[in-house]
Amino acid sequence: MALSLGVDTGGTYTDAVLIRDEKEVIASAKSLTTRHDLAEGIGAAVSAVLQEAQTDPSEIALASLSTTLATNALVEGQGGRVALVLIGFRESDLVKHGLSDALAGDPALLIAGGHDHSGAEKAPLDEAKLKTWLKEHGRDVSGFAVAAQFATRNPAHEQRVSALIRDITGRPVSASHHLSSRLNGPKRAMTAVLNARLIGMIDRLIRRAEDRLAELGIAAPLMVVRGDGALISAEFARRRPIETILSGPAASIVGARWLTGAKEALVSDIGGTTTDIAVLRDGRPAIDPDGARVGPYRTMVEAVAMRTFGLGGDSEVHFVSEGLQGGVILGPRRVLPVSLIAVDAPQIVHDALDNQLRRSVPGEYDGRFVRAVQGVRGEGLDTRETTLLERIGTKVHPLDVVLRNRLEIKALRRLIERGLVQISGVTPSDASHVLGQLNAWDGAAAEKALRLFGRRRTGAGNVLASVPQEMARIIVDQLTHQTCLAVLETAFAEDSADFGQPADQLARHVLTQMGLGGHKGLVRLETGLASPIIGLGASAGVYYPAVGKRLGCRAELPAHAGVANAIGAVVGRVTIRKTGTVTAPSEGTFRLHLNDGPKDQTDLEGALSELETMLSAEARRDCEAAGAEGINVIVRRDIRSATAEAREVFIEADIHVEASGRPRVAIDRPAVSSR
Repeated sequence: MALSLGVDTGGTYTDAVLIRDEKEVIASAKSLTTRHDLAEGIGAAVSAVLQEAQTDPSEIALASLSTTLATNALVEGQGGRVALVLIGFRESDLVKHGLSDALAGDPALLIAGGHDHSGAEKAPLDEAKLKTWLKEHGRDVSGFAVAAQFATRNPAHEQRVSALIRDITGRPVSASHHLSSRLNGPKRAMTAVLNARLIGMIDRLIRRAEDRLAELGIAAPLMVVRGDGALISAEFARRRPIETILSGPAASIVGARWLTGAKEALVSDIGGTTTDIAVLRDGRPAIDPDGARVGPYRTMVEAVAMRTFGLGGDSEVHFVSEGLQGGVILGPRRVLPVSLIAVDAPQIVHDALDNQLRRSVPGEYDGRFVRAVQGVRGEGLDTRETTLLERIGTKVHPLDVVLRNRLEIKALRRLIERGLVQISGVTPSDASHVLGQLNAWDGAAAEKALRLFGRRRTGAGNVLASVPQEMARIIVDQLTHQTCLAVLETAFAEDSADFGQPADQLARHVLTQMGLGGHKGLVRLETGLASPIIGLGASAGVYYPAVGKRLGCRAELPAHAGVANAIGAVVGRVTIRKTGTVTAPSEGTFRLHLNDGPKDQTDLEGALSELETMLSAEARRDCEAAGAEGINVIVRRDIRSATAEAREVFIEADIHVEASGRPRVAIDRPAVSSR
């Protein structure tokens, strides 16, 4: 009997499952995600699932982890302070391609250098400027991103800059040509920035997870789910953490297919922070040809074609005062539910809520709290940010007590972005407690917080909601509405028809919305989904029946839907993809673009065959390093040519190689007593 352990760390819950022979779930368990140290939540969930199954830890042959950590960090704008070194680019490229927004105040250095389309040096590399800057500022950041013009055609300048950075600063470096073999330098630069920002975060998670599993007596190798649903070794994930964006959502797609056997469906996974939606066609999710998009960022990471929305059970509820009726809108930021923070600090939370309820006039920060995230170092903070962080200390505080003036709001926002503090406020999870749909945390605190929220005045001068139950229904109805919009946007975007308008506009169009309600006047309108929707996530059973009803389709809620991510973490394969290019810089010359620079041949077939051989060996080697065995390699050629003067002229060719195999399992494991 082969036992596999799957673990998923979500924004609110950490899930664990045990699967026997890749066929049967024999136990599952949940624990609260511990944001200050995710390994604590992992250990609690794994301990619970071992106890439920009454299994000796030494019997586990494979352990695998999926995580929303990278996805949530990018959606919420969190991560380490990094520097971007751009080689051969212009200052205007920073703004034009969104790099300035992604850096969010982190430093960028532009130096001369780079190559042209054929791989020839465009300008000498300005090493002197780089060395001077690194000696002055190199240790002010946690890591570096490096991107050079046409580095995928010749990576020499990226390699030299990376070596200098490591020698002078000792900091980790993310070189863009390691993360993608495609052109589009600015997008590769974006991918490198995000990778650099995530390195410390993912490394801490994997290191602590491995330590915690070892403490529990689990000697199996640890795998990590990549954004395309494939598995990679923990060491591979440490080097390329950007590839774990959409890890949790991708695992959910793999888990949904395993649980239901569905071939055609929309899969929607609601977590604490995000809702992730993808389409299953012929039982397989498509790979996004443009690279994974998370929040505002478009990367060059191969991942499932999935849309991620900042909408979940712990999404922040915002008051909308415009219009006579008023209302709420959810997300995109996650906050701690008031009902949850009240479990950690009941006296502080209830005393503050009671004091706020006794006031005759609602306050701006009613029902909101703040606490620091312990164990996370603050780097690059200014004086105001440092002072505020010290004032927060190690306790939970009402937000109106901590903020002394309006200037500190910006400082608080920066601390949130750096993952140094957490805000607590009203969420759909609180609303579900008030409605009796959930009872996991402090329902009394949730009721007080919703009573406070409902006292806000609409444009007509009326209170938004007179009782907490009414306020809760408004919030849950808004969650249903926004979920339907997200599902419709995905469906319009993935439909084979060309509707001539952006998918988000189509989802919100008045005709679409009236059609969902079955409008019948002089015109009859009907809108809905033609495919079923598979609802996943711990709260899917609470929210998705209403979503299916609104969209006029079957909402399928499979057994173990709440732990689908953890299931998907252990039923996938290890897959490595490599792409290389052959160009023709002049007639009769065929150039292979390799990691150690361009190489020319005079024979096209010889060039293609040599590149195939090299990429196949590299893919097989990386697949083995990623933890696979029984590896199979598939090669595909994409040759582009044109007809000129009645003869066919070669232009360019891409060689695509895919190596895949099952993850290696532990063999001859030492016997360890279960605790």
